[in-house]
Amino acid sequence: MLGTVVQRVSQMLFVMFGISVLVFLIFFATPGSDPASRIAGRNASQETLAAVRADFGLDRPLPVQYVLMMKRLFITRDLTSFVNRGWKVVPAVMDVAPVTLSLVTGAAVLWVIGGIIIGLLAASTKGSWLDRGLMILGLIGVSMPVYWLGEVMNLLTQSRFHDSWLFSWVPPLGYKPLSEDPKGWFLTLIIPWITLAVLYMGLYGRVLRASLVEAGQEDYIRTARSKGLSETRIMIYHAFRTSLITVVTLFGLDFGALVGGAALLTEVVFGLQGVGKLTYDALLNLDLPVIMATVIYASFFVVLANAVVDLLYAFLDPRVRAR
Repeated sequence: MLGTVVQRVSQMLFVMFGISVLVFLIFFATPGSDPASRIAGRNASQETLAAVRADFGLDRPLPVQYVLMMKRLFITRDLTSFVNRGWKVVPAVMDVAPVTLSLVTGAAVLWVIGGIIIGLLAASTKGSWLDRGLMILGLIGVSMPVYWLGEVMNLLTQSRFHDSWLFSWVPPLGYKPLSEDPKGWFLTLIIPWITLAVLYMGLYGRVLRASLVEAGQEDYIRTARSKGLSETRIMIYHAFRTSLITVVTLFGLDFGALVGGAALLTEVVFGLQGVGKLTYDALLNLDLPVIMATVIYASFFVVLANAVVDLLYAFLDPRVRAR
């Protein structure tokens, strides 16, 4: 097991290195992209551009530029924005990361629990009205755009019924840090959690239900039935455990992408200044250091989530440990 962990960590570091090189080349070596012109501003003279290139090391060979950029990003952490002078990139990303982590983690708890309940109920009552009803609800959840559902939730909780007993507890849009106000942190995020979780809850429930039904046709399930085990025990201890591999795979991809900034629409709708919103603003201004930092940040979580998923395979499926 230790060898597997070391191997996955080594692969993760190699992938992260490759991503950092690729991101640097896209933003700093693409023909027509001149970071010096972004720093110096419009209509800057050639003397000013040359001075900026020398000051930021943009006149050096690309390998040297890459090393200097990674040093300023990971070691000295003094990489500054090209648009907002003196604005350090790494502290800016670290300031907004807790917002995105709080949003995605809370939503993930809801959609995993809800998806598992929906999948188990639907699979155990296959062909019944409950099965059909749950699958229809899951399809509706998957079909609703998160920005539309978020606006509807805001309309109900912030406007129409905000003064009623049902939603009077909902605070104004925004974010409150967990360390400063735990109750306010929870109350400001519960509606965004539900909004983001609805999409994935329906998806995970449908995927788990299909995987459980398929697992019910396997030989090891027939063997368990022939031994006289109850259907509940077979469902929970045999079919469910192996079917979780599909759910874990989806979760690794979804969680990593959302933490990396894919929760942008939810952040915008609920006024949350997270990583996605920071990346969006940087793209509008073509702020290359901020874009590069957020992309590398996002790739780190995607790679980390997939590495954790690979390790969970060995726990969930004994056949993986035997390889």
